[in-house]
Amino acid sequence: MAKVVMYTTQYCPYCVRAKALLRHKGVAFEEIDVSDDEALREKMIEASGRRTVPQIFIDDAPIGGFEELRALEDEGALDRLLAA
Repeated sequence: MAKVVMYTTQYCPYCVRAKALLRHKGVAFEEIDVSDDEALREKMIEASGRRTVPQIFIDDAPIGGFEELRALEDEGALDRLLAA
């Protein structure tokens, strides 16, 4: 199974939704909370090119946030990415 990393904050409703979707699918993921850590937030921005959370990576490839994750799921592409 693919390695999934998600940058989050404690107060982000989209982060909650993304985590719920992955948990529902039985996908293990590493959560990196950038709420109070500017260095981690900068690392996230550098890796993804985006400032918003969540930022989700599958096998180190940035896929975007919750809306992109949901779109991949709706298209049936998420399972293929996770199985790689």
